[in-house]
Amino acid sequence: MPAAPSPKLWPLLWPLTLELLLGMLVGLAATLLAARVSDPAAAAFALANHISFTLFLLFRVVGAGIGVVLTQALGARQREAADGLALACLGASTRIGSFCAVLVLLGAEPLLRLMKAPPEALPLALPLLQCLAPALLLDAWNASMASVMRAHLRARDALMVLVAMNALQLLLALLLMPRLGLIGFALAVLARRLLALALHLLLWRVRLGLQPRAADWWAWRREPVAAMMHFGLPGAAENLAWRLSFMVSVAVVAAMGTRELAAHAYAFQVLHFLLIASLAIGLSMEIVIGHLVGAGRLHEADQQLRRAMRLAFLSAGGLSLAAALVAPWLMRAFTQDAAIVALGAQVLWLAVLLEPGRAFNLVVINALRAAGDARYPLYVGIGSQALVLAGGSWLLGSWWGLFGVFVAYVLDEWIRGLLMWRRWLRRDWLTHARAARRRVRALQRGT
Repeated sequence: MPAAPSPKLWPLLWPLTLELLLGMLVGLAATLLAARVSDPAAAAFALANHISFTLFLLFRVVGAGIGVVLTQALGARQREAADGLALACLGASTRIGSFCAVLVLLGAEPLLRLMKAPPEALPLALPLLQCLAPALLLDAWNASMASVMRAHLRARDALMVLVAMNALQLLLALLLMPRLGLIGFALAVLARRLLALALHLLLWRVRLGLQPRAADWWAWRREPVAAMMHFGLPGAAENLAWRLSFMVSVAVVAAMGTRELAAHAYAFQVLHFLLIASLAIGLSMEIVIGHLVGAGRLHEADQQLRRAMRLAFLSAGGLSLAAALVAPWLMRAFTQDAAIVALGAQVLWLAVLLEPGRAFNLVVINALRAAGDARYPLYVGIGSQALVLAGGSWLLGSWWGLFGVFVAYVLDEWIRGLLMWRRWLRRDWLTHARAARRRVRALQRGT
């Protein structure tokens, strides 16, 4: 059988970049719409989103896992095994999504109280979160189905789904929120995700030749699910560890005062947009490396990663430097308080160091996972995030205030990034890559 052509980075990169950018812009627009209802509504919206996003990390167990194992199967030209994996991810997504939906539906109030919801926001956040509960199940399906599309190098189709669903959400939110408040937003979200599910099912049938049967939506196929969990669980655990450590750092900043907390929040709004390029490169490279590892083209995988790293460094360094140069004007878009503007502008200069370090993590960690080396990033991540991110934020923050907290962010990203790069350069991932190929062949025999 002739070798499959090498997957290219650019056809994956530009749709993913637009997808991430569009998602952030729609999130910003939704926040502004909630703020127009009232300040308590904006607070309730933020709390409900925070809980939903935290639960979304559970979906990454399936979404990230299916992305890695499916690209390896496709790279090995094991299409039958790849189709079996794609169908198996639906049943796993149903189980996890149903658990999250029931948890939110029945436990919305305890979850909001755990988040210290203010008394004026709780009555608004409670019905919003309960109305969003069914959307979590839809989210689980859509996240997995989109991962399957990207693994098949159908990034443009995934982008078109995102454009359609976000356009529908914005339209319905503009129509419904002035009349129904946050419940109108919940209805817009449900309609958006139902449309996404319908479009994904259409694309699966037309582009991939996949048409799930009724049993596929609930079946638990042990071997394919175990292969997904092997990659998905460490990735989700590392993301959860980062989020918990980051929350510690936010608590440290909150203790400094309102101005520091506001400057931190506004600076991170800017950093989220700077992150897009590195994140898109990392996700695209995961797909490329997975295909090459499945095909046994390990030297080519190494070369592709080095090219991607150069691109990530250039984009991260250039964008962060541009943001630092115009930081005072960026901060004035959020506030006219001179002290907050000065604090935000100061810490955005640290982004010139922070973003290249994040490029290391987002690109090299995804490459290691795609090569089958999923546990090392987890162990390093938990250690650095607990000691450097959380502990460093407390220690350096007590010395240098908000500037010290951002120094801890820089140190955490560079320590993890350099350790990941050392892991790659020493070729420690090769053993895992060869084991991943054996797992793919075993799955093919089992289908």
